[in-house]
Amino acid sequence: MPAKIPAATRTLAALRTLAKASQPLTAAALASRIGAPRSTTYQLLQVLESEGFVIHFAEESRWGLGVAAFELGSAYLRHDPLERLARPILQRLVVALDDQNHKNLKFGITVQVGILDGHEILYLLKDAPRHSTPVVTEVGVRLPAHLTASGRSMLAKLNRAQVRAIFGSASWLQLRTANGPRNPRELAAILAQEASLGFSVEDSQVTEGYSSIAAAAIDHAGLPAASFAVTFRTNDASEEARSELAKLVVSAAAELSKRLGAR
Repeated sequence: MPAKIPAATRTLAALRTLAKASQPLTAAALASRIGAPRSTTYQLLQVLESEGFVIHFAEESRWGLGVAAFELGSAYLRHDPLERLARPILQRLVVALDDQNHKNLKFGITVQVGILDGHEILYLLKDAPRHSTPVVTEVGVRLPAHLTASGRSMLAKLNRAQVRAIFGSASWLQLRTANGPRNPRELAAILAQEASLGFSVEDSQVTEGYSSIAAAAIDHAGLPAASFAVTFRTNDASEEARSELAKLVVSAAAELSKRLGAR
């Protein structure tokens, strides 16, 4: 039987509790949920804050997960388990795009799987239908999450406090073209709209003339684990084709969510 170390057990319990909470918690609420004295919980939160694993929203007297927690989760997801689970789904998505039933999708399409790594999206897997000429974005490439359909589909699964924790207190956001959210308020509005749709769309925000549609998978804790995205030349896809692509990436994301134990 493994040794029980109270401090380690409480630390893990605190992080798990904050991860599963629908919004940041007060220290008193966290103490109650993990069954620890308030004084001990305050000390624990101070240590976690100094290491970047939690963030304190002073105006609200609440605590949420910090950037280091997201980085740790992303580091795990970069390894074999996620790729093993996502690869066959990606391959089936490619087959669906090659299927004769999708004649309106016979244009250059690249299919990708990405994960959040801090405020960036990191692409883990890439494939393309046989009929397609691959377009943009290589495996291992990092792009600003707020500009990509892949990144925003995952950010839309987080609450506003979690998004703030990722981007910090910056009043402006980096742009690559003339398009895209310029500040946190614009980003929040886009994320709310895309959360209601169930998928994200990006047009010429990363590269002029290219568009992407993406949907995010969630894990057992309800957190975004990865995204499936399709990228294509903007002028190639009709509204009908875009609707079909959205259905395909949403279906792929739902399958991965199920494999990851999402409720």
